[in-house]
Amino acid sequence: MKLPGHDAMARQDDEQLATRRVKLPRRVVERPLRQVAKRLLMALAVLALTVLLVWSDRGGYHDNADGSVDFLDAVYYATVTLSTTGYGDIVPQSDVARLTNVLLVTPLRVLFLIILVGTTLEVLTERTREEFRLNRWRLRLREHTVIVGFGTKGRSALQTLTATGLSKEQVIIVDPSSKVIEAANADGYVGVVGDATRSDVLLGAEVQKARQVVIATQRDDTAVLVTLTARQLNRRAKIVAAVREEENAPLLRQSGADAVITSASAAGRLLGLSVLSPSAGAVMEDLIQQGSGLDLIERPVIKAEAGRGVRETDDLVVSVLRGHRLIAYDDPAASPLQLTDRLITIVRADRGSPLNARD
Repeated sequence: MKLPGHDAMARQDDEQLATRRVKLPRRVVERPLRQVAKRLLMALAVLALTVLLVWSDRGGYHDNADGSVDFLDAVYYATVTLSTTGYGDIVPQSDVARLTNVLLVTPLRVLFLIILVGTTLEVLTERTREEFRLNRWRLRLREHTVIVGFGTKGRSALQTLTATGLSKEQVIIVDPSSKVIEAANADGYVGVVGDATRSDVLLGAEVQKARQVVIATQRDDTAVLVTLTARQLNRRAKIVAAVREEENAPLLRQSGADAVITSASAAGRLLGLSVLSPSAGAVMEDLIQQGSGLDLIERPVIKAEAGRGVRETDDLVVSVLRGHRLIAYDDPAASPLQLTDRLITIVRADRGSPLNARD
């Protein structure tokens, strides 16, 4: 029997666990040993300045042992004063010495303590600062892209997306390897460490607010489970998945994938085409590589194109997307073009297109 509030507590635990898995890109910081060395030098500088102040006005101090203050006594007094030990055997006696202690030595003592406890304070505040960054990041995150699997396929998909103008802040990488996520962080991307077949890991990537999900896992069965989990958490996101074997593609579509790319057969067809026609293979490879030569893009119909035929546009139209129907360029139904249509076109990368491929 479940106790009242059990589900809410379980969801809260999942969210906290997912938060711990999120790795935000870190700012460039100095190495720990260098930080410690710098703080030690600053502390020694403060100590040396205090010794100089006491030694320059040594006549205003009284030593209960012999009455006079030499250089060693000045070092001793500065040390016990800055560390707030204060044995009382050497004391400021003149008005000038006391005023110097109030206006100069006391602030130096505070600065000395701040330097010494700086590392401890930094450790204590690091978690709070990280949680603040995470909360601010979650509040600002909307309509982002989640990439599951950051191997060769995932990196290639990311390069294509960023080439079309997608910013790093709008991408989240999910991978079970902490080293892979660290590499993604080094490149400026937010990462989530964990198994993407688990809902709490995808919740850490805010998949419920994502616009699109790219699934590029190493195994087909993993891709199916990730697709099922992602579709359950987000009904409206566009999910694109890659599989190795073509026979697993229908299963991925049934699991909720909008598009399925068969990597093995696609590579095989490109190899075959390159053998039969090297020039055609080179053109296909050029189309696949975003940002150079020829690019294959999707864009909306502009007002000047509405009502015109497919062949009357400035770009080379391959297909027309009308609603959920994909119409070939030579199909009579493709013309005339409508404002609600989207065009699949081939353009030169250096020239671009009338409108960006993304909304």
